[in-house]
Amino acid sequence: MPFELPDLPYAYDALEPTIDEATMRVHHDAHHKAYVDNANAALAGTEWENRPVFEILGDIEIIPETIRAAVRNNLGGHSNHSLFWMSMSPDGGGAPGGDLAAAINDSIGSFDELKKAMNEGGVKRFGSGWTWLVWDGTGLAVYSTPNQDSPIMQSDVPLLGIDVWEHAYYLKYQNKRPAYLEAWWNVVDWPEVERRYAEATTD
Repeated sequence: MPFELPDLPYAYDALEPTIDEATMRVHHDAHHKAYVDNANAALAGTEWENRPVFEILGDIEIIPETIRAAVRNNLGGHSNHSLFWMSMSPDGGGAPGGDLAAAINDSIGSFDELKKAMNEGGVKRFGSGWTWLVWDGTGLAVYSTPNQDSPIMQSDVPLLGIDVWEHAYYLKYQNKRPAYLEAWWNVVDWPEVERRYAEATTD
């Protein structure tokens, strides 16, 4: 079954003023849709076309070299964005709780240190990419990836990712990526991130 563009779990304008309606429409309806369409086109007729995202990205080196870059970029984009939309909520913000908060304190020092590390990762990412909080199988880690590379390619479980491609913020923030990253925490959906953490650590 071909990959499909997921619906947003909220209205296009629901994340304002942090993320504007125009950005959400272009980002979801144009950019994410293009990743889905291009991933489906690259995989059509191959033995991988009906496999789950994590199986393909988790073993990306076995994909034929003739289509590997297209799959890496576009299926990675589909995976990353599908997680991104679900990581935000009109009722978001605040701080994490429960086991995730304890793990952040143990691994990173504090929630403030997590924000600082992820924001710095996003600011320092040259060009386009993402900044991530992941479960690496033994604990939490923070790093950034270029383009549409997914932590799944490194056998990590993405818990929280912030898109730092210009199309994610430029209409509202122009070249002020640090301002976008600082504001983004106002819409983070911590219950969803906590759910992912619980799922990753109980598998």
